[in-house]
Order: sequence, then structure tokens, then C-alpha cells
Amino acid sequence: METKEEEVKETLENHECNCKKDGNKTCECKDKSKKKDKHHEEIKKLKEELASKDKEISELNDKIRYHQAELINYRKRKEEEVTNRLKYANQDLISELILILDNFERAIRLDDNDLSDELSKFLKGFKMMYASFDDVLKKYGLEEIEAEHKEFDPNTMDALMTDNDKDFKDGEVLEVLLKGYRLKDRVIRPASVRVNKLEEDNDNKDNNEEGEDINE
Repeated sequence: METKEEEVKETLENHECNCKKDGNKTCECKDKSKKKDKHHEEIKKLKEELASKDKEISELNDKIRYHQAELINYRKRKEEEVTNRLKYANQDLISELILILDNFERAIRLDDNDLSDELSKFLKGFKMMYASFDDVLKKYGLEEIEAEHKEFDPNTMDALMTDNDKDFKDGEVLEVLLKGYRLKDRVIRPASVRVNKLEEDNDNKDNNEEGEDINE
């Protein structure tokens, strides 16, 4: 008689494998199981390779987009450089010509407006040449910086001297010592100016200090 344990074992064997019942000398169940496991491993491996390839493709696409953006920015920078070179191509020449313009103005200031004397007659021709010369420079984008009686602007002016004049506002330009110029939108020479710098009255300062002491 078979024990209960042997019966259970036989039942499990019959359930898992029917090869013996079918009269097969060799059991193919284990081979099929191995093939099935191998098939799953191959699928898993292929999925991992596919995921890896997808990651590589994504990284390559990111690199391509990055390099495209860099190329676009490089082209923009080069175009801007070329534009600025063309825009300010005459800057060095005009900066030199401004010195000649200064000399014209110095000569014209010698005129005392007495049209009867020889100097005024001589400077009349200078004034005509100066006007023509100034028009040509303006045609090429030269613009004088307006400074006199304007608020001091450190971006367009150099303060060479200061003064204390109560008739004018603090920080107001009292005098232009040397004209400043822009070429289009670029300052190529700041205006040299004398600026008003109001100082606090000593009496008021003392009174304020005394008032502070009283309040204390």
C-alpha cells in the first residue's frame, strides 16, 4: 500500500509532467521550461537594449539641439559684430576730424563781430568752411552732446571743474570747456564741463547742529 506522502508526490509529478503517461521515453517538459525561460531572458535583454538605445537617441537629440542653438547664437553675434563695424566704421576718422572742428571753433571765437576790421573779414571765410565741414560730419552721424545748463550726466560728460553758484541748481553744468560728441548712439568724446556744486551754508549747518543738541 502506498502511503499518503507517496500519493501526493505521484499526483504532483503527474500534474507537472504527462510525458510518461504519453509513453515518451524522454521528458520534454523541463526542456520546454528552459526554452521558455531563455525566451523571457532574451525579451528582457532586448527591452533593456531598446531602452538604452532610446536613451542614447534622446541624448544625441539634446546635443543636436544644443549645438544648433550655439550655432544660431554664434551667427547672431557675428552679424551684430559686422553691423557694428559697418555702423561705426568711420569712428576713428571722425574722431580725428573733430580736432580740426575744434580748431575752427577756436579761430571763430577770436572774432569780435566788428565786420569792418581785417580779422572779421578773414574769419568770415573760416565761418563758411566751418559750417560746411560741420554739415558733412552731421551727415555721417556726428551729433553734439548738449551740456550747458543741463544736469550733469557722468555717461556723457567729464567734470573738470566745479563752482558754487547759488543762482544755479546743484549739479547743473555752468560751462562747456570742450564740446562732446556722439557718433550715432555711441559717445566718442564726452563733454568737458564745469559743474555747479552747492555747499551747505555754514550758519545753517551750525544752527542745525545746535537744534540737534537742544532736541537731545
